[in-house]
Amino acid sequence: MSLKQRLLAVVLTAVSLAWLGAAFITYLDARHELDELLDAHLAQASTLLIAQSAEELDDIKAEHAPLLHEYSRDIAFQLWDKHQQLRFHSVNAPAQPLTDTEQGFSTQVIDGVTWRVFSMWNNEHDVLIHVAERMDMRQHLAKDITERLLLPLALTLPILAVLLWWLIGKSLSPLLRLTQALTRRSANNLSPITLQAPPEVAPLISRLNQLFTRISDLIEQERRFTADAAHELRTPIAGIQAQVQVAQAAQQAPERQNALSNALQGCQRATHLISQLLTLARLESYSQAQWVMCDLVSLSQQTLAELATQAYSQQHQLELCELNNPIYVQGLPTLLQVLLRNLLDNAIRYTPANSTIQVCVLQQQQQVIWQVADNGQGLAETDLAKITQRFYRALGTQASGSGLGLSIVQRIAHIHQASLSIRNRINNSGLIVEIIFEQAT
Repeated sequence: MSLKQRLLAVVLTAVSLAWLGAAFITYLDARHELDELLDAHLAQASTLLIAQSAEELDDIKAEHAPLLHEYSRDIAFQLWDKHQQLRFHSVNAPAQPLTDTEQGFSTQVIDGVTWRVFSMWNNEHDVLIHVAERMDMRQHLAKDITERLLLPLALTLPILAVLLWWLIGKSLSPLLRLTQALTRRSANNLSPITLQAPPEVAPLISRLNQLFTRISDLIEQERRFTADAAHELRTPIAGIQAQVQVAQAAQQAPERQNALSNALQGCQRATHLISQLLTLARLESYSQAQWVMCDLVSLSQQTLAELATQAYSQQHQLELCELNNPIYVQGLPTLLQVLLRNLLDNAIRYTPANSTIQVCVLQQQQQVIWQVADNGQGLAETDLAKITQRFYRALGTQASGSGLGLSIVQRIAHIHQASLSIRNRINNSGLIVEIIFEQAT
């Protein structure tokens, strides 16, 4: 069922229920008013009969009055004297008294028919009169009045349905225009939608435009990434090819061995670059649904143990600040280890030999800070602003690397809703990198 059909069904159902409720209330109100009115008529009719018959009672013989109208069948009366003799009655009145009540209103069932009866004596207390009406006649009148009131409303329901169909279609036309605009678009068209829309539809268009902008930025980012990756891979592959050609042409074994060694280093650099590229690509598939409580102290100990051999080969010393208690954050332990491993790998690669690399986990108020500090040469201010860009490497860097390590770190921090801070130590005596996690209060 379309939205237009659903809205029409809901509105018509609501209107129909309202009309049914109005009909029921109208029927009850009409029934009440009719009872009041007809009770008054019964009392008035009794008074008139008393007035007309008082002087003629002695001349009245027991007889009945003829029916003068079809509704007369629903009205009955009896005239009794003080000796309990029936002196005058309508054709449809029974031989026994209509009621045992001698004054006021009462309701009686006679031969399966319910009657509303009014009884009264005359002033001399020698004439008792009963005037009665059938209750089903009253119900019929109330029903008839209700039907006459509601019939015009019921006849307007089809007209209302057509009018509502047109009005709903008119109101939903902005959505139709939006649908047509999206249908006409090509898959590559991510430009903003420009449509005049009511306030209810404008937020939808705004969110779509924001989505198009994010997708466009992502596509552009991936295009740059692909181009940069192709460029970065071309360099080690070209180097490997050149070294292999040198090895083929070499006449002496030392020359050939040196060329092959250089080719092997090129392979290692290409392998590292591809590994970093795959890591960066896999980061897009993680979500908060996989988060668990992670002990950063324990993760730090494990990662330092894994990189101890690499650090020793570069004559570096790895240290972990003395921590007695675990410090937890919510996150993905695998990614957090990748984050710390990249920070330590960068520190091992780019700091001079005999440097100290220290890992600390600090808890300050509502923050947890994961810190990696070294005592290398630090970075220039211009490099600090660009260091997290993909494939960026600071000028003068001699160590081999892909330029993706800090991009991976920044992406993992973003996944964990943490911030990345990079600054030089005092007097450029090293670099401090911090991952700052905000903890819920």
